[in-house]
Amino acid sequence: MFHHADDELFVRPAELADLSALLSLEQACFDSDRLSRRSFRHFILDQRSDIQLLVKQRTIAGYFLVLYRRGTSLARLYSLAVLPSERKQGYAQKLLNAAEAVARQRRCVFLRLEVRFDNRAAIQLYRTQGYQDFDVKHDFYEDHSDALCMQKRVYFFDASAARPLVGYIQQSTSFTCGPASLLMAMNYFEPNQHHPYLEELEIWREATTIFMTSGHGGCGPRGLALAAYKRGFAVQVLLNQDGPLFVDSVRTQEKKSILEWVYQVELQKVEQAGISVQIQDFSLTELLRWLNDGYLVLILISTWQFDRSKAPHWVLLCDADDHFVYLNDPDVDTEQGRTAAEYQYIPVSLAVFQKAFSYGKQRLKAAVALKKHN
Repeated sequence: MFHHADDELFVRPAELADLSALLSLEQACFDSDRLSRRSFRHFILDQRSDIQLLVKQRTIAGYFLVLYRRGTSLARLYSLAVLPSERKQGYAQKLLNAAEAVARQRRCVFLRLEVRFDNRAAIQLYRTQGYQDFDVKHDFYEDHSDALCMQKRVYFFDASAARPLVGYIQQSTSFTCGPASLLMAMNYFEPNQHHPYLEELEIWREATTIFMTSGHGGCGPRGLALAAYKRGFAVQVLLNQDGPLFVDSVRTQEKKSILEWVYQVELQKVEQAGISVQIQDFSLTELLRWLNDGYLVLILISTWQFDRSKAPHWVLLCDADDHFVYLNDPDVDTEQGRTAAEYQYIPVSLAVFQKAFSYGKQRLKAAVALKKHN
């Protein structure tokens, strides 16, 4: 919060009593894509949002709305508005600074936003304040115009390792998170050598070793390790339990027998390849040790911490520091209007990651590390 010297200009959190004033301001500022009274009420009460007002001489002259994504350290500037009569006085910049401050208070690393392509004044403001373009959302607004996506890092700390950015690959099916994560890692070490369209399903066919309760099968850690080894990478596997995995996801004895048979075949292949498979309880410490040794790490997580579903899911651990791990998640939730750029280097707090890094009643932990052979 900031205050003017004579206390006539300040920012404060919105209250339910401000609903009518907010609606009037919204109607004065926007011709379409307006927030409703119900939406404003929701955001004022919601713990995963911050809506604050610019007050000038007891009049609401502007506001900003910042939203937070469950389980991550990303903030989204959903809306920022200043009354037309109060513009060109630096108030938008003041609101933007205040929005960045609340995002920092919540330990968000990046503040992201969308802005109309033809809103040159807003784009210039954001760029002047250090925001960078990172994507385009087509047909984003009610009038079908496109949105430019921008972001700024608002929370800084020392990185534990300096490495080039790991490129992003989106999974093309609902069941190929493992192959897509593996392709991101392989293309990091061998840029542009592994084409997703050609290899994603091929790797899935090689590495699928488990049944699911419904839908297509999934890739197990040994299967992914063998696929990476076949393509010339040094691979290691960490598991906190031995035996066939995901047995509790199938109900028939026939499927359980198939899982056991596949497990025995994999054991033989892994042993023949000389791939190290360690069976032990382990934590983030071991994964960070791999990162420091030059590996990238595929990890199996439960998505419960992020979207309240209980699906097993492969993501790629790209980097970490004292506060966050950074994940490339190949599964883009397009139904929620999200884009691939939002799923690259997702900052996840260490506490949330510790909760997400296991799956199912047996608390399965699985990780596959790979790098180029020396």
